Amino acid sequence: MAKILVVDDESSIRRTLKDILEFEKHDVDIASNGIEAVDLAKDNTYDAILLDIKMPEMDGMEVLDKIMIFSDVPIIMISGHGTIDTAVEAIKKGAYDFIVKPPDLNRLLVAVRNAVDKKVLVTQTTQLKKEVSYKYEIVGESDFIVSLREMITKVAPTTARVLITGENGSGKELVARQIHEQSTRVKSPFIEVNCAAIPTELIESQLFGHEKGSFTSAIKQRKGDFELAHGGSLFLDEIGDMSLNAQAKVLRALQENKIVRVGGEKDINVDVRIIAATNKNLRNEIEKGNFREDLYHRLSVIIIEVAPLRDRKDDIPVLVKRFISDISASQGRLPFSITEEALTELQKYNWSGNVRELHNVVERMIILCTDVITIDDVNLYVKPLML
Repeated sequence: MAKILVVDDESSIRRTLKDILEFEKHDVDIASNGIEAVDLAKDNTYDAILLDIKMPEMDGMEVLDKIMIFSDVPIIMISGHGTIDTAVEAIKKGAYDFIVKPPDLNRLLVAVRNAVDKKVLVTQTTQLKKEVSYKYEIVGESDFIVSLREMITKVAPTTARVLITGENGSGKELVARQIHEQSTRVKSPFIEVNCAAIPTELIESQLFGHEKGSFTSAIKQRKGDFELAHGGSLFLDEIGDMSLNAQAKVLRALQENKIVRVGGEKDINVDVRIIAATNKNLRNEIEKGNFREDLYHRLSVIIIEVAPLRDRKDDIPVLVKRFISDISASQGRLPFSITEEALTELQKYNWSGNVRELHNVVERMIILCTDVITIDDVNLYVKPLML
């Protein structure tokens, strides 16, 4: 059942539309003029609005403009004087659909159903974006985290390539995600490639795609991650593990903003912002002949080093409380509490696995402890397992 607002200055049409929609099990409000409609739209959350165009005092087009300022509700315009120009103008202003009076019943119901479905999708998408933003939020209050957030705020809106360095589990992916989320490319894809997890012989196909028949298992054409990330950001995680041959092709793509699929001959233009990350010292890898120096200079316009957790222990209490909240919720349990003594004890460890290890430890204690995590629990479930 959807909640729908019907706006029309003719009482007979209001009643008819209300009866039809209520027969379809919808909850219907009515408004006899534009001013009343705007007030109702501000005070209620509607799944769709049926809006007449020709009304006294405030016509439908003006009502559409006002509602679009504060709401994303799909609005279906209805008019007995409909023309193509009027319909086009309404759609340009943001109307979802346009129906001519007297409305065909089936056409009306289909339009309402589609509008309601769109509202559901918009709501779900908004919620998912909030969940993703929450999941990849950089948590902490240390001086390092404050400086890191400031750096991201400066770098994100630019087109500069970024190289993120740091130990495994320190949060390099979070930094990459935040750079994308705060950039002008946020509405475009964020594609992540773990260069260490893909076999050397497959990395080129993964990045650049391939043509059908280019190798034995290439049974159809496939777009690579550069193409999939077009207009957005491509995160090359653990780029220090990429083969020299693949590095050469990545370098060409960065120099020319073009790629060629494996087995193909045609240049494909790509517009991609590269964010790379590594846990290796690339300067040392260059000296060993494992990494191209020219590629390093292409990637390292901005270098962000993520400090290990042992160097920012002030963040541990904040992280632990966040993990307790998230893990408890995911397991359908009431949030645990933790004593100050337990938090202080957790700050004494070096955390070779960084934030990832801390998360695992918190999850272990939530599973094995009672509702309050104490210093005894830390000594029992954490201390014996620390390296």
